[in-house]
Amino acid sequence: MSPSLNETGGTWPHGPRQLVSTLAWLRLCAVAGQALTVAFVAVWLDLPIPVLPLSIGIAVLAAFALFAFWRLMQPWPVGSTEAVVHIAIDTIVLGYLLYLTGGATNPFVSLLVMPITLTAAALPRLYVAAVATLAATTYLVLLRWYLPLPYVHGDRSYNVFNLHVAGMAISFVITAGLLGFFIAGLAGALRARQAASEHERERALRDEGILAIATQAAGTAHELNTPLSTMRTLLTELRREHGDQPQLAEDLALLAGQADRCRDILRELVAVGRNQLAGKPERTTIGAYVDAARRSFALLRPEIELEYVPDEAVVDRAVHIVPALRHALINLLNNAGDASRSAGELRVALQAAIVGGWLELRVRDYGPGLDAPAPGGASIGFFTTKRDGLGLGLALTKATAERLGGELVAQRPGGGGTLQRLRLPVSVLENAGHDV
Repeated sequence: MSPSLNETGGTWPHGPRQLVSTLAWLRLCAVAGQALTVAFVAVWLDLPIPVLPLSIGIAVLAAFALFAFWRLMQPWPVGSTEAVVHIAIDTIVLGYLLYLTGGATNPFVSLLVMPITLTAAALPRLYVAAVATLAATTYLVLLRWYLPLPYVHGDRSYNVFNLHVAGMAISFVITAGLLGFFIAGLAGALRARQAASEHERERALRDEGILAIATQAAGTAHELNTPLSTMRTLLTELRREHGDQPQLAEDLALLAGQADRCRDILRELVAVGRNQLAGKPERTTIGAYVDAARRSFALLRPEIELEYVPDEAVVDRAVHIVPALRHALINLLNNAGDASRSAGELRVALQAAIVGGWLELRVRDYGPGLDAPAPGGASIGFFTTKRDGLGLGLALTKATAERLGGELVAQRPGGGGTLQRLRLPVSVLENAGHDV
């Protein structure tokens, strides 16, 4: 069988369509195996078995296999009832072949267990019960009604026993192989589902923490607006009254600039929240987006040199940028600046590139590097290595990336430091304006 037909990428039948696909491939294998077995028994062992009726049964199964492949190519949905019908046909044909070859005395009668196993891995209990009932009924019928297998020439008891043991061995190998394959696939799928569930739980906890901080920040911004207005008014009066004192006037001008900066940050915070709630991303280019982040970073950290060489193949690419994505890049640059400065370096590097349908924003610092697992992969909690840090930057950036279908990955590049890769699907960025 080939797992390539499994639409969800798994290797076990965990839905009606996947079950029908698996059955189609197994049916082809069964047709080949049955044809070879009949030829071996009739020609090599020279036993007078009913070749024509057996060939008709195998031909019916082969025709149904071709029909199943044609059915899978159609867009119509495959339901559980249809999947059970496929299993019922396989079971009836297998029962017919067993009836012609010894019934329940045929060592391959144990293959009646396989339809139950496949159904249990893909369908609800009601359908499993129906298939189990059909398989059990077929077995009971074969106990009473069947055509006995002819004896092998020579010592009858010895040859019959050896033939039966050989058949049991082949049946055991087939059953063990199929059971092992499907049970292993089922266990792998359950582990993957558990890991995905745990990841979603961690994301929910992290997003809940971010939401709580955002709510608190909104309230704080509202409360800070009044004292900031008072401070700006008083600073204006003080600058007018003490304009004749150059040193004091310079300090007051600095304080007024900082107060204006705080006012602008609060206004930007409100604007970001309004735009985020409205769901209106801004149409721009990758180059303009990166340049805006560079200018903001230069105002925020003028002492840090930002190494950036624009990629002409990227800068003119039109995208839709949500407000949170602007802050995500600035957060990465700010963290990189802190890391570089802690190691005595005053530079960070920034690159923007498109790799395989992904926009990669690479921010590298020249700090001490990572001592623990990549913080970009931190799941919950607000990770920080800075003494005065809150750990919000990476958490917010990671949450923003995941909301857009991307990821944040931290690596240890050659030469030391840390490389943070913010990866975003270009298709999402290009179509964001139509999706909201």
